[in-house]
Amino acid sequence: MRLPAFRSALTLSHAVVETLRICAPTVLEATVGRGAPHSVYDARLRSWSARLLAHADVRVSVEGLENLGDRREVFLVMSNHQSHYDVPVLFQALPLQLRMIAKQELFRVPIWGEAMRTSGFVAIDRSDRARAIESLALAKRRMIEEGISIWIAPEGTRSRDGRLGSFKSGGFHLALDAGLRVLPVTIVGTFDVLRAGGRALGGRNEVRVVVHAPIDPRDYGHERRNELTDAVRAAIASALP
Repeated sequence: MRLPAFRSALTLSHAVVETLRICAPTVLEATVGRGAPHSVYDARLRSWSARLLAHADVRVSVEGLENLGDRREVFLVMSNHQSHYDVPVLFQALPLQLRMIAKQELFRVPIWGEAMRTSGFVAIDRSDRARAIESLALAKRRMIEEGISIWIAPEGTRSRDGRLGSFKSGGFHLALDAGLRVLPVTIVGTFDVLRAGGRALGGRNEVRVVVHAPIDPRDYGHERRNELTDAVRAAIASALP
């Protein structure tokens, strides 16, 4: 059931305010040349995501956290992508130092874009292959040199119907080049919170996150990249309704 238009607009406006609230200090720090440690950005992102989900009446349950091991490993996280609310859900569900590869257009949004860049998010220009390759190289450095897990949606965009789409190859090239394990994650329920292109929020929603066993790309190699893609997709699909 969709929320009344007024309630939806109020909740989405609150999300904008909360986003500006965490962006402002990040942009200010970058402007004066005093970037904060990643731990500071982590705390801001977790606080921001918790407030967004609480205000939208979204409750998150997580299964499979034992698959993270000692939780110090750096992963390339891959999940299905159904909603803008996938982002705050993942920040609440995964106890990792996590950043995301996001489309270039988001980095053009005033204040928000600069805050994303400063805090370690990676922009990818899907219209320019050379720039896309540079972005993947930057993500690789973030993971290996800074110990940051990176999330990528291999579908490339949000699902329009809630079903799992085909996977693009960029993230799997990154996994093979970095030599870090892929952590498949399934998100169930965010499609009912806010759909792609939608402006009306759902009512109270239970979102389920399933963390699957990591998959090592070194077991496949570049010559078996398609098999790696199929293995990750099958893991994500296994927990979908």
